[in-house]
Amino acid sequence: MTRVPVRIKLAYGMGAMAYGVKDNGFSVFLLIFYNQVIGLPANLVGLAVMIALIIDAFIDPVIGHLSDRTDTRWGRRHPWLYASVIPVALSWFLLWHPPALENQTLVLLYLIGSAILVRSAIAMSEVPSIALLPELTRDYRERTDVLRYRFLFGWIGGLALLWLAYAVFLAPTADQPAGLLRREGYDAYALTGAAIMVVAILIAAIGTHKRMARPPAKLPERKPLKAELRAIFGTLRNRAFLTLMAAGVFAYANQGLNFATSTYMQGYVWEFPAWAFSAWPVTLLVGVVFAFLAAPVVSRRFGKKHGAALTAGLAVLVGMAPYVLRLLGIFPENGDPLTIPLFFAFVTAATGLGICPMILTGSMLADVIEDSEMRTGYREEGLFFAGNLFMQKCVTGIGTFAAGSLITMVGFPQNAVPGAVDPAVIDRLILVFVILTALFVTAAITMFLRYPLGEDDHNSRIATLAARENGLAAQSPSGLG
Repeated sequence: MTRVPVRIKLAYGMGAMAYGVKDNGFSVFLLIFYNQVIGLPANLVGLAVMIALIIDAFIDPVIGHLSDRTDTRWGRRHPWLYASVIPVALSWFLLWHPPALENQTLVLLYLIGSAILVRSAIAMSEVPSIALLPELTRDYRERTDVLRYRFLFGWIGGLALLWLAYAVFLAPTADQPAGLLRREGYDAYALTGAAIMVVAILIAAIGTHKRMARPPAKLPERKPLKAELRAIFGTLRNRAFLTLMAAGVFAYANQGLNFATSTYMQGYVWEFPAWAFSAWPVTLLVGVVFAFLAAPVVSRRFGKKHGAALTAGLAVLVGMAPYVLRLLGIFPENGDPLTIPLFFAFVTAATGLGICPMILTGSMLADVIEDSEMRTGYREEGLFFAGNLFMQKCVTGIGTFAAGSLITMVGFPQNAVPGAVDPAVIDRLILVFVILTALFVTAAITMFLRYPLGEDDHNSRIATLAARENGLAAQSPSGLG
């Protein structure tokens, strides 16, 4: 097995902190910021985010396609990483600083436009960065080991900023007891997030530069625009890729729903005290570390697709248990000393189990590269990983839209005070949330089990491709001596 040095794994992984910051902001705070602070209706915020993400997501395959064909002395990926730094920081800052406008339509359009800019800028970094994985190693199991660093640091980036938001930027004050409604807190949140993103992207680019920034050995053939578009869609029709994307549609839609409703669940369902908001990111981090350690073990023990299906199923059972027990009247009441610690225990376990399928999905996607190369003769890592990011953006938008619609549908009030919301509204919120989560995850498990590639298939493809490359080298002028 070809081992990737730990320093390279660390640099590769740290690049995901930028995506983690962005994802956390969109999933946790964007809905409540534009709804409760700026004053847009929740369903319109969810609709705006979904529209922005779907429109912006069409940019990702173009970036992946172009990065696959970038031919510079710094290789295919690194020019994109360096070029993304300023657009990422600037667009992120603008997202959290909407102009003071009375017209809700104009505010809505600003949200859509700034969200598109953020996600497009992040794609300039994330797509080329994560596409380095198949080039770092072709080993079936080592890919899972490398990719887990990316998930670890992606979550660390998001959770670090989440903790700062709850503990510092959006902490309750004497003037504003509802800390999540502090407008000035979001200013500090935006600036800190931009700084983390810039540092993360530069570490990833510089840390992998010496090993990976070199001219590509072979580039896909350049074609007219119409032929290029046909080639893109032809490549993305790969059966294994489409199966993974179908599983991801439901898995990431569920993640989007869970994160977008998290502030409502913590503040109004569980009525978190101030210390619990600060402790929540720490419990999630424990779950992330569990996934970091468990994913390679699950892969070896059950295989990638069965491991993904198993851990996804366990994650939903554990994660929904407190809500189901709450509806049944079995879970401790709010205010009981056991309520928050017990809830955190379930959340920690569910987080760890839920991240495992995400790691294994990324590793399986890397294996699709050689399957496609066997069919097309070219390696198009950027296009495939862009397709994956396209899916994540679209369905996370669907999850956010579902969350906004859910908040509106159950009759959740504007400017709600924790502890003062009608219990019937809280029960409706929990019930629909549990049903949607169960449906999303059941569909994801079904698709994971349909994934057609395995370790033996992968090793056979690697051997065939190596023989093909050796044959071509022997036929070249240098091979003939």
